Formats: sequence, structure tokens, C-alpha cells
Amino acid sequence: MPHFSRAVLEEVGGWDPFNVTEDADLGIRLARGGWTVKVLPSTTWEEAPATFRTWLKQRTRWLKGWMQTYIVHMRAPGATARDLGWLRFFGLQVLMGGVVLSALVHPWFYVVALAELMYGPLRTLHHGSLSDLVMVVGIINLVLGYATGVALGCVAVTGRARHGLAKWALLMPVYWLLISLAAYRALLQVASTPYSWEKTQHRPRAAFVDSARKTNAA
Repeated sequence: MPHFSRAVLEEVGGWDPFNVTEDADLGIRLARGGWTVKVLPSTTWEEAPATFRTWLKQRTRWLKGWMQTYIVHMRAPGATARDLGWLRFFGLQVLMGGVVLSALVHPWFYVVALAELMYGPLRTLHHGSLSDLVMVVGIINLVLGYATGVALGCVAVTGRARHGLAKWALLMPVYWLLISLAAYRALLQVASTPYSWEKTQHRPRAAFVDSARKTNAA
């Protein structure tokens, strides 16, 4: 949950009321205004979405909001770079732009890789040291990306003594493909229904705590 004074909020012009991830937009606005956003070392007890449909809507909204935030603040890239400074401007491209782009591009890597394995069009049309280097770099990036994602997932749950959840980190490749599904759904909504807000349905906190107690008692 964000914490800030009203005076600071008014100074940066509030947040975009049409953006479906107001925290992302406000974070950029605060940074452009010269403020620093930090994370408090606390535990978030909000439960994960209970169904795939709920999860898909939530991830679609998040990615849609990131797309909106990136588009709005990159309408005048020179002004954004001056406000943020070149280092933080580069961070904006990598974090916000990179996450959206990677989610959209990711499934097409499988298509190209499958075509390469079956027919070898890339090697046939562009055979040479450069194409070989690109292929090797792509494979290394894929393997290291998945390995890092799985390792981080394992570390996160074992650090909370939830060792039984570590095995689910092996499904990270499937999870990333589902993120891509949400990204394309978000892209479609940006073009068709940019202001619709798919709210995430959460169970009441009391019911969640009661369920956890029953599970622990069993």
C-alpha cells in the first residue's frame, strides 16, 4: 500500500484517473517530480487469485496499465529523459518497456525455434558466423532466464519455510507463456476498451484466515 502526503500528491498532479494501474503511473510522476519511491520491508498478506480466470484478468489489468503508463510518459521522450535523468530514463525502458515487450515477444521465440528445428530457414537463408552467434546467444539467454526464474522462485518459498512449494517453480516456463497470453489480451484492450477496469475478486480476509487455521489444524 502506497504512503505519501497529500501535498506531494498535489505537487505532481495526482495520478491519471484513466490508468488502470494508478500506482505505476504515480511512481513515474513522483520520479519525474524529483521524489524517490522506496519499499518498506514488510509482509504482504494478500492472497493469490483463487482461479485462473481471476488471475488472467488481474495480470491483464497490470500489463494494460503498464502499457498505458509507458505510452503516456513516452509521448515526449525528451521531456521524460530530462525529468528522470538518463539513468532512470534507461531504467524506465528496461523495466516497464522491457517487461511489456518481452511478454509480447516471448511466445514468438518458440515459433521461430520450432521452425528452426524443423526446417532450418534461418540457417539456410543466413548461414554464417553471425547467424550462429545470434542463435547461441538466444539459447543461452533462454536457458539462463528460465534457470534464474526457477532459482528465484525456489529461494523465495524456502526463505519462508514453504519448501513444498519449491517444486512449482519448475512450471515457470508455462507461467511465462500465460503472462504472454495476458499481455496480448491487454494489448487488445488498450486498442478497444482502454478504460475498462477488471477488478480482482478477493476472498474476505476473515474467511482466508479461517481457512488457513483449518488447514494448519488438519
